[in-house]
Amino acid sequence: MCQLIVVFQGCDGSVLLDDTITLQGEKSATPNVDSLKGFEIIDSIKNKVESDCPGVVSCADILAIAARDSTVLVGGPDWEMYLGRKDSKTASYELANSNLPVPSEGILPIITKFLYQGLSVTDMVALSGSHTIGVARCQNYRARIYDQSTASESYLNDLRASCPAAGGDDDTVAPMDNVTPNLFDNSYYQILLRGEGLLNSDQEMYSSFLGVQTKQLVLQYAHDPLAFFHQFAQSMVAMGNITNAVDGGEVRRNCRFVNT
Repeated sequence: MCQLIVVFQGCDGSVLLDDTITLQGEKSATPNVDSLKGFEIIDSIKNKVESDCPGVVSCADILAIAARDSTVLVGGPDWEMYLGRKDSKTASYELANSNLPVPSEGILPIITKFLYQGLSVTDMVALSGSHTIGVARCQNYRARIYDQSTASESYLNDLRASCPAAGGDDDTVAPMDNVTPNLFDNSYYQILLRGEGLLNSDQEMYSSFLGVQTKQLVLQYAHDPLAFFHQFAQSMVAMGNITNAVDGGEVRRNCRFVNT
């Protein structure tokens, strides 16, 4: 989803850049490493587009369109979006580390990071609903299932069986939506009501005493899937419009490298 690739500069394709001698990319930043996947799919799309229409469609636009279309393909909402983004000619490993939310964070730091990007608390809760699709690594939920979980013992025991407290098996994965993991729906929010959010950062939206507004939104989306779909589409448009490439930007020929 595009929310995973918006960093300090906006939805500008900076996360697609590989490391070079002169540039450290964002793929190895802590929130991204072993988390972001599918770069080769973007490469394939870009190669096809460049062969038919060279130098016109940016990698940032391809990424935004792919986020929308993949959402639709798994049952989620559709939306119209602005096109014409430019690709950033730089990236920032440091700002990716500092500005992207991480699974262990509490509610207030996450809200702050969304507000910094010009997104609201409502945007944050709606965009987090993308976790109805996808998996998390044991390394990112181990502390929650052993130290601070509000989930049922049977659910916790299933997770603990493949994610030991002593360490190891860090790359074992579990679905963030354990009910309908391959369908884009509102069951993610219903899971939070039961205290079974896999990641601390997710469960905090409902369980934290500081999350007065976020709790109400979780309740609303858990009971009204149409409201969730409508807001998710609006929030994806808002996030996709964060396109302030500070270097003026370009249309890359290869999404992994700036033009030479």
